[in-house]
Amino acid sequence: MHIIIAGAGEVGFHVAKMLSHEEHDIVLIDMADDRLAYAESHIDVRTLKGNALSIRLLEDAGIKQADLLIAATSSEATNITTALIGKHLGAARTIVRITNPEFQLDKEKLDMEDMGIDSMVFPEDLAAKEIYRLIKLSTLTDSFEFGQGKLALTGLVLEKNASLVGKNLIEAVKLNPNLAFTAVAIQRENRTLIPRGDTSFHSGDHAYFISKPDCVQDVMRMAGKEAFGIRNIMILGGSLIGREFAKLASGRYDIKLIDANKEKCFALADELPEVMVIHGDGSNVELLEEEGIDDMDAFVAVTGDSETNIISCLVAKSHGVKRTIALVENIDYISLSQNIGIDTLINKKVITINNIFRHVREGNVAALTSLHGVESEILEFVVHEQCQVVDIPIKKIPFPRGAIIAGVIRGEDSFIANGNTVIQDGDRVVVFSLPNAIHKVEKFFR
Repeated sequence: MHIIIAGAGEVGFHVAKMLSHEEHDIVLIDMADDRLAYAESHIDVRTLKGNALSIRLLEDAGIKQADLLIAATSSEATNITTALIGKHLGAARTIVRITNPEFQLDKEKLDMEDMGIDSMVFPEDLAAKEIYRLIKLSTLTDSFEFGQGKLALTGLVLEKNASLVGKNLIEAVKLNPNLAFTAVAIQRENRTLIPRGDTSFHSGDHAYFISKPDCVQDVMRMAGKEAFGIRNIMILGGSLIGREFAKLASGRYDIKLIDANKEKCFALADELPEVMVIHGDGSNVELLEEEGIDDMDAFVAVTGDSETNIISCLVAKSHGVKRTIALVENIDYISLSQNIGIDTLINKKVITINNIFRHVREGNVAALTSLHGVESEILEFVVHEQCQVVDIPIKKIPFPRGAIIAGVIRGEDSFIANGNTVIQDGDRVVVFSLPNAIHKVEKFFR
């Protein structure tokens, strides 16, 4: 694919970086010399300096042959205008990063697709939905359903007393013969391992499993986890993310929201009648204690300051809060969450990047998700009779070592894949893949 990316900031750069693992022709546009120089020295892309609104620059980038134009600068107006110009000049598809939720609400008044924008990515809305999903998951760090709920992805951290600890994958399966599950990835000391039969589980491993949905509770039990209910939530920060999350969660949970800006608090109180809005400095431990942090089941920190979010979550943990989620700006922080005692660190740029990637994937992809702090993807492919994997036992398929076939959905049935599994025409296949193997994996399902 010929892909043009407008904006070499964190979002644009990391999209280009992930795409550079594959055989795409990528052009990165930005006005800053330092950003372009950094991109050129770290990834295999062509760079162009200038304003993405320039028709001549877009033509130099090959807009007429572009399969995809991604407008991901920090300016919403620039992104929208760039996409409209790019579409008119010949781009097949356009994706725009936006910050105004109104653009997503009423298609009858303004249908952006009719104007030439195929997809919009709203980072704050995506982050709020991710937080809401994580709150509902209780003890899990990740969860995703494939085949309309026929297979489930589960991510969790193994406790010291977990029955899995000290055992390899073969032993774990033998000890639980009635459970349909397998491990697809282990995050250990900032390294991602694809478990084989002889891979052992360690205490503190961030492990990811594919299983039948009715086996999720058993997987949690093997990891030493106990499910708990969440009723009371404290949100630190009345940012756009905090507001959008409070909208999603109000009515289902009892919520207190704290923000240091008095005018914002009045506005939030009017907009969120079911939320108790409190004016105050959320970094003040005494205030958190006065507002009942000891009674909270979950604490969500989404201020504009990463350090405040991290420290306040650690304070919440020290007061016995079971579920803590912190928003961080630095993408490199994400893999540190388990090491420092916070349940989940999220980054809206990473969530945005993952969402953008859904539009880039090839090979009959039906679903796609990414894992927190792990540069990887889990994809659900729809198999047709021309695919290279049809009617061959999995053990005979020359699949890259950086990927693993985890499960198969066949009609109304689903099962965990093993070496003897034969994939058939019409199956839906769930695959875990590291970035450097994704393009090779896609070729098997074209």
